[in-house]
Amino acid sequence: MNFREYIRKVEPYVPGEQPQGGRVIKLNTNENPYPPSPAVQRAIEDISPDSLKLYPDPDCSGLRQALAAHFGVKEEQVFVGVGTDDVLAMAFMTFFNSDQPILFPDISYAFYEVWANMLGIPFRKIPLSDDFRICAGDYACENGGIVFPNPNAPTSILEPVSFIEKILCQNRDSIVIVDEAYIDFGGESAIPLVEKYDNLLVTQTFSKSRSLAGMRVGFAVGSPELIGYMMSVRNSYNSYTMNRTALAAGIAAVQDQEYFDRTRNAVIRTREQAVLRLKELGFDGPEPAANFLFVRHQTVPAKEIFGKLKERGIFVRYFSKPRIDNYLRITVGTDEEMEELYAALGEILA
Repeated sequence: MNFREYIRKVEPYVPGEQPQGGRVIKLNTNENPYPPSPAVQRAIEDISPDSLKLYPDPDCSGLRQALAAHFGVKEEQVFVGVGTDDVLAMAFMTFFNSDQPILFPDISYAFYEVWANMLGIPFRKIPLSDDFRICAGDYACENGGIVFPNPNAPTSILEPVSFIEKILCQNRDSIVIVDEAYIDFGGESAIPLVEKYDNLLVTQTFSKSRSLAGMRVGFAVGSPELIGYMMSVRNSYNSYTMNRTALAAGIAAVQDQEYFDRTRNAVIRTREQAVLRLKELGFDGPEPAANFLFVRHQTVPAKEIFGKLKERGIFVRYFSKPRIDNYLRITVGTDEEMEELYAALGEILA
């Protein structure tokens, strides 16, 4: 008998490349091109160094209260964690425990499959349509739960709230998780539906629209019953998931609505301009509703463009996967960064 026989082996999620050193234009990991609210800096500076010797609030009450006030729900309807990945992993552990497979799109956030494999959860990937849409009717079947992003990633395609409600109506006996990492860039949140559907959990992140990817703050909104179950699992795993700095930064960020609106709208304006500029260069793709575009060129392979951009210090995301291996995912940067991207593409495609 060898100890290697009992080691858990999984194929890990591969994050976007994080270039180190030198000047690069980083458009590959969907971070916000703008810094967080100035209120975040002030909140961090106000933290007493002496308080860091103490554990943070295990209930994360201040941040949960701020989020509850923002979304018009009760504190007991909010769960927070170390980024949405932590929140989603906790949800997988809590809710997906039947013998039936959970369902998620075949082209979607790659971590869903990683968590399912790691936790021994049976799953089935549901193919998107030819135009990369999620088909609600495909989820009207027996299952152990459903999870999907809206807008979807990496396609950036948004489905309306009526679509989500259709899936919920078809699956009253299953937990449905809607991953809204990018919802602030063009869609209507499904959070109001948690008052009507006790099987709905909606997750969001501070990494995108609130510019706090470096702090790792994520949250979920659902019925008090669902959130209570997640809290029990979290407290059985790690009661102190969020540190004092992240909690303070999160509260400050969610309370500065004016800054949030200004930077979010700036990203949307730049994205809409990018659609036009890339079309002029020969690209096409789905109508984007996130802080990134999912595009292909009419004549030049995506892998070739990806490599030549990287040589010029411009990083975008390329997925060597079936059906999408001729697409690039391009994060929306500042106007100045996008102009450099257009110039580099003009050289490459000339």
